[in-house]
Amino acid sequence: MGRFIYAGAATTAVDIEDRTLAHLRVVVMNKLRRNESFMFDVDIRDGSGRRSYWLSPGVAVQFHFFGSRNAQINRSWVEVLMSEASSPHGLTIVPEPEDTQRIPLQG
Repeated sequence: MGRFIYAGAATTAVDIEDRTLAHLRVVVMNKLRRNESFMFDVDIRDGSGRRSYWLSPGVAVQFHFFGSRNAQINRSWVEVLMSEASSPHGLTIVPEPEDTQRIPLQG
């Protein structure tokens, strides 16, 4: 289980499965590298609701992975998540589609 850490006006964190977090990292990194801001909505694992984060290049985010192995990235899932992030409702975690091409995550 990993953790997405958002350091906006107040620092908050959400626990997210390492594999999912690895894919979110690729999407967030690419969107922010392009100077594209977007909304990220995530369900809170304890059932207490949903959080929305406004992600922009000026806000610090961290991805804390608890596992020691790098995830194999499913390119199809990254593409679906990128499409979500560019949509009017923003990025939400959707189920992983069938693996069509895995790429190793470096570093």
